[in-house]
Amino acid sequence: MTFVKKYRIGTRGSPLALAQAEEARTRLLEAHKDALDPEQLEIVVIKTTGDQIQDRALSEAGGKGLFVKEIEEALLADRIDFAVHSMKDMETTLPPRLIIDCILPREDARDAFISASGKGLADLPEGALVGTASLRRQAQVLNRRPDLRVGIFRGSVQTRLRKLAEGQADATLLALAGLKRLGNEGVITELLNVDDMLPAVAQGAIGIERREADEEVAVLLAPINDSVSHTRISCERAMLAVLDGSCRTPIAGYAELVDGNNLYFRACLLAEDGSIRLDASGRSGIAEAVKLGETIGENLKAQARGANLSFGL
Repeated sequence: MTFVKKYRIGTRGSPLALAQAEEARTRLLEAHKDALDPEQLEIVVIKTTGDQIQDRALSEAGGKGLFVKEIEEALLADRIDFAVHSMKDMETTLPPRLIIDCILPREDARDAFISASGKGLADLPEGALVGTASLRRQAQVLNRRPDLRVGIFRGSVQTRLRKLAEGQADATLLALAGLKRLGNEGVITELLNVDDMLPAVAQGAIGIERREADEEVAVLLAPINDSVSHTRISCERAMLAVLDGSCRTPIAGYAELVDGNNLYFRACLLAEDGSIRLDASGRSGIAEAVKLGETIGENLKAQARGANLSFGL
């Protein structure tokens, strides 16, 4: 198929968001070498409410959907043709008439620990302040190190690194995927394995959202969808949907491909102060990825209810 129209790619305007949009654009041009011209793919920057809120946690401001609301409105209004998102920013339920059926190959999902002193998480002195706006990261830090303090750190990757350099915190945590996409791996003090810091659902994954009825865009995007990444993300998001999870609740989940055609999925639910952690895990074939995620979600919900803990669920 030869594509003749210009396609408008919606994205936030942060350096990381632009890098992700450019990755999608590059993959599309590679997939359609003889059918698509570079001038046919225009990146359109859309300012979102989430980008404008820098002084408080997203859980207080309205949730992670604040990073995509205006982009989805532009998509529904036909001001853009598709949108590139960090999948960990996406709510589990999309607006009617929108769909995400294209996931790019997932980057390393681990969290990176960065400290001004060069000390790792285990070596920070008692009372040290770890800056992060993520309740998931805050809760897991406090679960491992209840003697530490946590505080809100908002802004782009560059802004948070600047705040750290200015001494506003002793350490911070960032997604390794974002640092790699920006070429900033050199700032990392310690890479945290998934046993020590379970990632956010869909961390490291880029998703492309489109209008469900737009079959031309569906054909355009189909060759760059990574089926393994799509399966892993579907499992993780199914768990989150059961828990009705958002940035208001510390939830983590990570699915990985094992033994060729099987998934191993682990997830956890924490109290905000890290004092309680509930874990669940399971395995399934890739065809049962969504069912596995739902089962793990129900397991965690049952544990929370059995312990008479609401966790905001």
